[in-house]
Amino acid sequence: MILSRLYRLVSVFLVVALVASCSAWTENATFDPETTKVKGGRESNPVQSGTSLFEAFQGDPTADVKVNRFLWTASLEVLSFLPVQDADPFTGVINTGYGTPPGGGTSYRATVLISDPALDARSLNVALQTKRGPVSAATQRAVEDAILARARQLRIQAAKF
Repeated sequence: MILSRLYRLVSVFLVVALVASCSAWTENATFDPETTKVKGGRESNPVQSGTSLFEAFQGDPTADVKVNRFLWTASLEVLSFLPVQDADPFTGVINTGYGTPPGGGTSYRATVLISDPALDARSLNVALQTKRGPVSAATQRAVEDAILARARQLRIQAAKF
């Protein structure tokens, strides 16, 4: 019984010492915010030697990532039958849960990535899957075409006002 208490005490001490020593590594580290800025859709040298693990995952608040608003809105409208789990308009990612389209029998799940501010087919990536696995390429292409068509309609409507 005394041995188990001693073992716990030593374990807690080692964990506290390990956590305390981690902060000593980050005190002398320097971080260059230029290494995390997005230039042309790709990161240039995202991790610099001498940074800590926590700094490697920090985003630069001044990084300018734009998402096409018409593609964003069209994606949410076309996939409105799916419950949205995560949506990040700054990175252009929409994750949905499983849902069944009106009049359909198969439930789908989608992940949408809008990677460019241009209203272009290359800016839109849609990944669909069922509970049995990924859908056919024709089904995925049909959903992408529906989103692109709705985005063009929204752009035309916006130009009228």
